[in-house]
Amino acid sequence: MEKPPCDFTIFGVLGDLSQRNLLPSLYQLEKVALLHPETRIIGVARHDLSQEAFLEEVRHKLQSFISEPLESETVERLLARMHYVLINLDVPEEYIRLLEVVNPQERVFVSYFSVAPSLFGPICTGLAQAGLVTPTTRVVLEKPIGRNLATSQEINDLVATVFSENQVYRIDHYLGKETVMNLLALRFANSIFTTNWDHNTIDHVQITVAEEVAIGSRWGYFDQAGQLRDMVQNHLMQILTLVAMEPPVNLNDDSLRTEKLKVLKALRPITAKNVDKRVVRGQYGPGFIKGKAVPGYLEEQGGHPASITETFVAIRVDIDNWRWAGVPFYLRTGKAMACKRSEVVINYKPLPHNIFTGNCRKLPANKLIIRLQPDEGVEIEMLNKVPGLSDGLHLKRSMLDLSFSEAFGKERIAGAYERLILEVMQGKQALFICRDEVERSWQWIDSIQEAWARTSEPLKPYPAGSWGPVASVALLARDEREWEE
Repeated sequence: MEKPPCDFTIFGVLGDLSQRNLLPSLYQLEKVALLHPETRIIGVARHDLSQEAFLEEVRHKLQSFISEPLESETVERLLARMHYVLINLDVPEEYIRLLEVVNPQERVFVSYFSVAPSLFGPICTGLAQAGLVTPTTRVVLEKPIGRNLATSQEINDLVATVFSENQVYRIDHYLGKETVMNLLALRFANSIFTTNWDHNTIDHVQITVAEEVAIGSRWGYFDQAGQLRDMVQNHLMQILTLVAMEPPVNLNDDSLRTEKLKVLKALRPITAKNVDKRVVRGQYGPGFIKGKAVPGYLEEQGGHPASITETFVAIRVDIDNWRWAGVPFYLRTGKAMACKRSEVVINYKPLPHNIFTGNCRKLPANKLIIRLQPDEGVEIEMLNKVPGLSDGLHLKRSMLDLSFSEAFGKERIAGAYERLILEVMQGKQALFICRDEVERSWQWIDSIQEAWARTSEPLKPYPAGSWGPVASVALLARDEREWEE
């Protein structure tokens, strides 16, 4: 059954997120003919622009943020769908202007809130007063949804006064990444992994999301958030749930989200009693990235020398359920690190007995490495015999490498926002976060924030361009393990 057309409306269409991600993603969907012929795209902002000036601005941004040569026919088809509406988002009476270009009776009305969370409530009120809220209306909430449990509940309560939960799509772009989605296929479509995915075979799991870039001009925003709120609460928590969840009954919305929520409910709390042994927080100082000198966090533009905001976090996570009893998950994320890398490393247990002691005193355990970026793919680290006629059987580590770029040739890997926009238009919620997930995640994160406040746990320094504080190495060394680097 063909999905109905949409009036896809972007509030904050002239903002950075829209220009860098949403508009280029719509171009790519247009290019491969995945937009319904009657779907319209409406841009909303408070700038006084004519329709012609708006279209010219979109054309310019597509040229700026799409690296490949633009197809002029695709650009023109996309622009032909687009309309601009001037609305002061704080004034509910102005939302009636949308009725000139949208028709909720003929097309599904989708509102993408690409604005600060403080505007979510006023937008919902304005849409309701304009009569634009119908049973098929959908709203997309961009993170951050609050900065703790209380503020996230406040934001969600405001949205809930107008929209039911099944109309709300909370976005985390990591859930749209091809390799994150491939976790489902890897785990549940391959018996070699499905039957070897628990405490019986796995020693520990590492999840790393390392960013090479420093804070730079984002200091004002970031200093109010910190790495724990900015990255762990959403991106790393979502990856963790996909790695650790039980097999869902199917791929429907409720089934996937139910299993992810179970993982969050099973997280062992981190409190003032154990935070010093479970969490390392750091802040980068001056250093070098790719040979270029980088100032420390406190010396960045707009920085404050007394800031105690963390730019690095490493956590030992324990999941208290049958599948993962005794298996630690180590999470690590930071700014201004040695390179950009996002990956999951499944470290299997070593074999109980070594028959190759003559040439290999200790057999290294196998590893499954799932690369999320920049070079998407899957690797298996294993031992092979070294070819030759020499005495004995010599072993060497080797990699079975499934690189997406090599396995699938020149086929383009779709961007995360492309997938998620399409899912919203089609009314599929599986790749979006339900309210219970948001609140459970914040509850666990808040306990860490409270523990830091109560213990005055000091920041651990690390030079820009490194893999983080020395204390993060000790976090694993206490368990006789080490980071994958």
